[in-house]
Amino acid sequence: MNSDELTGRARTHLMTVPDLDCLLHKHVVVPFLNLRRVAMEVGIELVPLSSFRDFERQLALWNGKFTGARPMYDAAGRVIDVSSMSQSARVTAILQWSALPGASRHHWGTDLDLIDRRATPPEYRVQLTPQEFSPPGPFAPLAAWLADNAPRYGFFRPFRGIHSGVQSEPWHFSFAPIAENARRALSLEILQEALADAPMLGKEYVLPRLDELHARYVARIDWP
Repeated sequence: MNSDELTGRARTHLMTVPDLDCLLHKHVVVPFLNLRRVAMEVGIELVPLSSFRDFERQLALWNGKFTGARPMYDAAGRVIDVSSMSQSARVTAILQWSALPGASRHHWGTDLDLIDRRATPPEYRVQLTPQEFSPPGPFAPLAAWLADNAPRYGFFRPFRGIHSGVQSEPWHFSFAPIAENARRALSLEILQEALADAPMLGKEYVLPRLDELHARYVARIDWP
């Protein structure tokens, strides 16, 4: 991937997934459809709530959380009132769950947030919280099934709350053969260039610490 693809500013590496409203890296589509087919055989309808996400979308998510327009959570998944937080504290809090614009693994088209559509009624509003993926949450059986089966198709969980600064995300799966190359290619310099002119709130607190943030939240993951 080139620098624009790595940072979500290009879509030249992507393909539309047939019958699903999502975009994935062109070399991830077949492995994902194979995983989805096997899941359907045991009654699981594997659906990506999020797949490719471009730079502008990640920027909007970041700025929305920074202002409090979007909910922000602590490490336990409780909603935080950002109005009483300093701007530097907001940066730290956002990074527990959300990537910097240009640094999201979703930019690569290799990563998906997965649910089982058959596990909840149509009116259920998915929150993507750890509680939903742990007993007695509706997606606990899905989490167990993916733990056993996703690695057979090249997928793993990059955020398990062990090494990475990102909190555990049992819904987030990554296609290792492509994502690992992208992770190594997304250098500090490429990320700096992507953020240089971006209208990102809190940038004055991010850029002086970017080498530290890149090391903790981009370079360091929970490898299988």
